[in-house]
Amino acid sequence: MTGTHKGTSITRRRVIAVTGGTAAVGGLAIVGYQAAFADGTTAAATETAAASASATSGGGTCVLMSSVTEGPYYLDGALVRKDITEGKSGIPLTLRITVRDTTESCAPVAGAAVEIWHCDAWGYYSGYTTANPGGSAPAESEDGSTADDKTYLRGYQVADADGVVTFETIVPGWYTPRTCHIHVKVHTGGEKEDGTYEGGKVNYTGQLFFDDDIAEQIFELEPYSKHSGTWTKLDDDMVYDGGGASGGLLTLKPVHKKDPSKGYKGSITLGVDPDAENSGAGSGGGGGGTPPSGAPGDAPSGAPSASASSASSAASSSSSSS
Repeated sequence: MTGTHKGTSITRRRVIAVTGGTAAVGGLAIVGYQAAFADGTTAAATETAAASASATSGGGTCVLMSSVTEGPYYLDGALVRKDITEGKSGIPLTLRITVRDTTESCAPVAGAAVEIWHCDAWGYYSGYTTANPGGSAPAESEDGSTADDKTYLRGYQVADADGVVTFETIVPGWYTPRTCHIHVKVHTGGEKEDGTYEGGKVNYTGQLFFDDDIAEQIFELEPYSKHSGTWTKLDDDMVYDGGGASGGLLTLKPVHKKDPSKGYKGSITLGVDPDAENSGAGSGGGGGGTPPSGAPGDAPSGAPSASASSASSAASSSSSSS
């Protein structure tokens, strides 16, 4: 099933509830999202207690997230920073990710480096700005921002003692044939160096998803509405497995209930095995985002070009981390 972002009426899809309950998928899922958007130590304490309870009750364990392919738009050398927008326009998104150890009673993975990357409001990725996102969209260069076309909407954050990182970004747009999504990797064992994160290993490679109703509302707004065409719903996406939170579906809360243009706060808990390794590179599992149909000859084919990767790494040395 696909949808268009203009003149379409859709039925609210069933979403697995993660507030005040559990989602039983492959064990006992993580609970305690009631305080997902609160600030300070109270929220952290509440989330820690809830996760511990879910790990010990009923003889279950917190859910180990299923890794999927990293897709064709990954670049090495992303910057360590909280705000990854670089002036890219779009609906603001504050993204809170908690990393927990599925082998140790859902203990937080302090020091884990969480890396995210995603397309802009018109479906373009930094490093691949000439790849056609499908449908009809302005050229990426027409967005008027000051963003570096090798580094925008990519970044790392290192988890605090509660296993939490927070990013300031925008809600992604869409590109053929994918639904609205954010890519994510969890690294451990490395360290911050020259503005980026080096060494260690990748424990988890996944993707985060947006409810269709929320995506529908956003795609009707500027600048998203300048990208016309057909976008893929969750049920027909090649990666999303229908598992709700355990499959990467974000919990989203509007900043202003009656005005989605004010932005959203998103949260999710990623259950990982810190001893495992899964980079997602070259993985066939879960499909994962082939280049858009009709993309030009220099569109990605699964591995970034050496020049794009080098440019991203070079940019890291001149950027301050946060």
